[in-house]
Amino acid sequence: MSTASDYLSRLISFDSVSRNSNEPVSDCVAAWLQELNFEVERTTYVDPRGVRKCNLLARRDPIAAQEQTLASGTGGLAYFCHTDTVTADRWTGPGGNPFHAVFENGRIYGRGACDMKGSLAAMLDAAQSISLADQMRPLWIVCTADEEVGFEGAQYLVDHSAAFRDLASLDPVSIIGEPTRLSVIHAHKGIVGMRIRSQGKAAHSSTDMGINANVAMVPMLQTLLEIDEQCRTDETLRNDAFDPPTLTWNFGVSDEMKTVNIVPDHCTAWASMRTMPGVDGREIVERVRRRAEELGLSFDLYSGGDPMHTDRDAPFVKELCELAEPYIGANEPHAVCYATDGCVLGELNRRIVCGPGGIAQAHTSDEFIEIEQLENGVRFYQDAIRHWCC
Repeated sequence: MSTASDYLSRLISFDSVSRNSNEPVSDCVAAWLQELNFEVERTTYVDPRGVRKCNLLARRDPIAAQEQTLASGTGGLAYFCHTDTVTADRWTGPGGNPFHAVFENGRIYGRGACDMKGSLAAMLDAAQSISLADQMRPLWIVCTADEEVGFEGAQYLVDHSAAFRDLASLDPVSIIGEPTRLSVIHAHKGIVGMRIRSQGKAAHSSTDMGINANVAMVPMLQTLLEIDEQCRTDETLRNDAFDPPTLTWNFGVSDEMKTVNIVPDHCTAWASMRTMPGVDGREIVERVRRRAEELGLSFDLYSGGDPMHTDRDAPFVKELCELAEPYIGANEPHAVCYATDGCVLGELNRRIVCGPGGIAQAHTSDEFIEIEQLENGVRFYQDAIRHWCC
């Protein structure tokens, strides 16, 4: 029987950085899930760069009382994770290879160890420890692609998966296993991104034959700067449940020009903001769009996601906090400023984020998860499965 550490070592060995296909790691996880008596639906798509990506939606139904479970409309438990990771080009962790797990000083190092292959390893270990004979409600394990680059895998799952339609109809308690050190997150921000592009004409800079693309972009940059100030000071654009309580407007610009004797023929600006429940920033998007049209610039809206919000006083949220208490002490649900696949899972009304590992270790050049956190994650997920499925 594999342990969470065994599972994690193998998961880390796959280079599933978002620019690559996640099919090899998905093949491995699908085989494990089938060994654990899950039925696995696989949905594949080709990303905008022509790379094949894969989602897995696995369901394990109880043997006893299966017909009663399906007829009653009660949910069970669903667990969500992603199998892609951020890049590891500047890895500084021990061993020098981000795709080889290193056990050192009570930690497991490797790209994805914390965000979020460690969480998946903990859930796999937890699922194998629960006897199918004891299970009375469905258990789902869902693995998506491309979470790190805009929740594209989860969105494809929502739009194209027949198995997700079944899951959504039962509306189970749904745990998104991102690293929270097992704190229960009932709300997080969403994200909106924009791109504005100016087109000019390249020429030798000693002539007047070129059109400098930066000239048309400068007024747009002034607008983006004004919006930055608005987001910091406008009381109507705040939600004090978050820290910071603002839309955290961010923007930049580049003409990619590396020499001074060529007139820049294009210039691209970008902007993003972290939306919140009750503060969607729609008027800001429209302001940028209108200004781009006035200046003759192209405007594109990136795929993003809505903020996630679940009532902090919902009974299941309180139950999860109670399940977490043996591992983190007395606790309350809270809100965070990052985003997860929960942004596009709005059909599920009982979403929370909770997983082993800390967000401070995610995306770092020496990413790790503490072995104690991993083991506590196994126990917490075991408790959750027993509570809602047994």
